[in-house]
Amino acid sequence: MYYYHPGSYHPIYPRYYPGIRQQTPVDSNILYQSANVSKKLMKEASIVLDRLAQSKEFDSKLMYAAQISDINEVKRLIHSTGVTSDVDVYYNPDGLRLEFKSNVEALDCCKLTITLRWR
Repeated sequence: MYYYHPGSYHPIYPRYYPGIRQQTPVDSNILYQSANVSKKLMKEASIVLDRLAQSKEFDSKLMYAAQISDINEVKRLIHSTGVTSDVDVYYNPDGLRLEFKSNVEALDCCKLTITLRWR
């Protein structure tokens, strides 16, 4: 049997006990903006993935630059695909990680990470 004690929280019917938990009004503006910015990041990630999937020559250049630790060339190659977003590039002998980032209202809001293996 379940007994109600004043001041306790009822997990199934919290609305019947006003004053127990007050919620602040929601403002979905930043979430809305974040979703739209994330869609842009996904489009840009798709551009890079399309290029990697279509050109073995491009892939070889990228892998060679990473192998000799030429980070500037790796970033240049990634941006040569037409990407305008901020992209952090990480690589190791096993693969490549691209982190697409953006801000909304000066807040670090959105990240999209793509991890690819090359060995």
